[in-house]
Amino acid sequence: MSKSKLIFCGFLVFFFCIFASINPTAATDHIVGANKGWNPGINYTNWANNQTFYVEDLISFRYAKTQYNVFMVNQSGYDNCTTEGALGNWSSGKDFILLNKAKRYFFICGNGQCYSGMKVSVVVHPLPSPPSAAAAAANASHSNSAVPVFLHKGLVGLKALVVAVVSIWLGWL
Repeated sequence: MSKSKLIFCGFLVFFFCIFASINPTAATDHIVGANKGWNPGINYTNWANNQTFYVEDLISFRYAKTQYNVFMVNQSGYDNCTTEGALGNWSSGKDFILLNKAKRYFFICGNGQCYSGMKVSVVVHPLPSPPSAAAAAANASHSNSAVPVFLHKGLVGLKALVVAVVSIWLGWL
């Protein structure tokens, strides 16, 4: 093997290690109320029902910090619009909250606007497992088209593409 190919292989191994160390899942930032933000008069139940939350996603609240705030509460605090025993509170006007467990989270506005509907409850699901090699092979055997590349919220497909291109370039395939 030529010196240039050996150097290139070294770089390939280096970059593959870098790609392999990157978490293949990317968190989603769910902005409460989308372009309307955290304000009275918005149906946050409908908004939440149109979102899918996974562990490690973020939920973010955008609002006028002089008018509103956010409290994470239990179900009783959510149902009764009370902040007693709150699990967390934010008031920056641009709050990012990590959803780090698969469970139901409850958020309310603590300045009385909860009674006007400024509250949201979201269900966070565990991260889905990437498809197994056996499942991918079974799907491929039932298809007349090209084998699909699985992009699981990240760089899995990019890694496979880099390895394939380099292998072709080096004449391994």
